[in-house]
Amino acid sequence: MNTQDMRKTPEGYFTRRWGEPEYTDWIDESMSWKQTCSIGDWSFLWERTFKGPDALKLFSDTCVNSFQKFDILQSKHVTHTTSAGKVIAEGILTRLGDDEFLLFGRGTFWVDYVRRNGHYDVVSQSQDGFNFQVAGPTALPLLEQVCGQSLRDVKFMHSVRIEIASCSLLALRQGMSGEIGFELQGPQADAAKVYAAIIEAGADYGLRRLGGRAVFINHLEACFPTIVTDYMPAIFEPEMEGYLQEFRAAMPSFASTFNVAGSFDSKNVSDWYRSPVELGWGKTIKFDHEFIGREALEKEVAEPRRVIRTLIWNGDDVAKVYASLFQKEQVPYQFMEMPRDQRGFMYADRVLRAGHDVGVTTSRGYSFYFREMLSLCTLDIAHADIGNEVIVIWGEPGKPQIEIRATVAAAPYKQDNRRADLNHL
Repeated sequence: MNTQDMRKTPEGYFTRRWGEPEYTDWIDESMSWKQTCSIGDWSFLWERTFKGPDALKLFSDTCVNSFQKFDILQSKHVTHTTSAGKVIAEGILTRLGDDEFLLFGRGTFWVDYVRRNGHYDVVSQSQDGFNFQVAGPTALPLLEQVCGQSLRDVKFMHSVRIEIASCSLLALRQGMSGEIGFELQGPQADAAKVYAAIIEAGADYGLRRLGGRAVFINHLEACFPTIVTDYMPAIFEPEMEGYLQEFRAAMPSFASTFNVAGSFDSKNVSDWYRSPVELGWGKTIKFDHEFIGREALEKEVAEPRRVIRTLIWNGDDVAKVYASLFQKEQVPYQFMEMPRDQRGFMYADRVLRAGHDVGVTTSRGYSFYFREMLSLCTLDIAHADIGNEVIVIWGEPGKPQIEIRATVAAAPYKQDNRRADLNHL
């Protein structure tokens, strides 16, 4: 693949998938999941059911995760990799029955491709459902009110069947914001009724609708690396040629177009790939089964090269970028969209220490909660100690660039409250 083609403007407008860019304003919305609660619409995510006696084997073959223990109505964050151990996709897998599973995310197409080209006694069907995420300190009492039952005993990454507005659905306890949260999943025909009931009741709980401008700040603060934002799917290699052809033929243009920006540059598209270890998912890799990429990941887990961190960008240096817009005697630096870029690019910037490249940073965004410009970073282990000072190069290659000082911090940056005991709230 010609990496220069990845620096073209993508078709469509990225944030339209989440509705309006803003409902109140992005600052108000980005504070909601820390102070009250928010609702986001992820109904555009692909979802597919897999059913049959070989369904569990299919997922075992295509995921780094262990399935030695997988209860009915339990969910797992599953990761699919190439033979080189690079991430193809990831998503949420829920066990609906002994031999029936529901998968959300881009991995649906990959797993179905493996099924169709393998020898699995499994039937698969695309689903058209809604997926609303409600999260924040007041999310639990809000949802208990609208469903009329207690949710205090629902374990993290487990689901319970509930009713909202006389509609039956699953409530998965997850929380992509790093706060207590539930994903509400049901048939698309019921989406409007369920959504309206939550919005109406939510007025008493400070509920905010998340627009496209604020929606990914929670992924940044809580460290949830995202495809096409923090890594490119590893599908441009010779071994993936058959899959890539089918993927592009089946997907709409917005879903099969991949674009990069930022100061990081390379002639090899693989330099935008990441492994589960680099993205902070190493603990989910289990070698109790054979799966695609096992050999490569065994070596990387034993001797990891990079880890994920948060970078805190120096505010004075960031201010120089905006100040350059008002200095008529010079070409301004590349604009920093607030709170983050909206175009669906993987914005990847070089990270230096003592003049040497030591990592690549992505997901640059402004957190009003912390009053800081933050980013995620895959960083060489030798330079990844918390508190280390690094330099981020801001600006496209061949255009004005500026060095921005940054400090290495933990990822996630915001305290992870997802697993809190619901009975003690």
